[in-house]
Amino acid sequence: MSDPIRIEEVDAVTAPPRARVEDARDTFERKRDYLTGFLSQKPEGDAPGEPGGALYESVIDALKEIYDPEIPVNIYDLGLIYGVEVTDEGHAAITMTLTTPHCPVAESMPGEVEMRVSAVPGIGVVDVNLVWDPPWDPAKMSDEARLELGML
Repeated sequence: MSDPIRIEEVDAVTAPPRARVEDARDTFERKRDYLTGFLSQKPEGDAPGEPGGALYESVIDALKEIYDPEIPVNIYDLGLIYGVEVTDEGHAAITMTLTTPHCPVAESMPGEVEMRVSAVPGIGVVDVNLVWDPPWDPAKMSDEARLELGML
């Protein structure tokens, strides 16, 4: 069997001594603050041609103004834009596809993309690459496009 629990009654308990800051200053040496270097760093600005950069986002906004004539959704949300690369020198390379090779705007859509993107301030040269592989399918659409078309 285990020992029985003993209960002891007391009238008062002596309070422990309070710590004093003055006492600690004399005995402890301040350690190097490991956050000093981290906190002194300045945030890096977004590169203009990288995702999140102003020039890149302006190109994306221009692409979102182009609508497929058969589907009331912009070509970016429709998933027709496979890649956007923007250099700091203002060269934009757009890789895109169409819903089908027999799309009625197959000849005019790449030209419209080139025209709209070249109108973005800071863009000088635009290359539009039309590709068919991988083929477009509805799974490439954004949630906003699916909602617009009643697919969600």
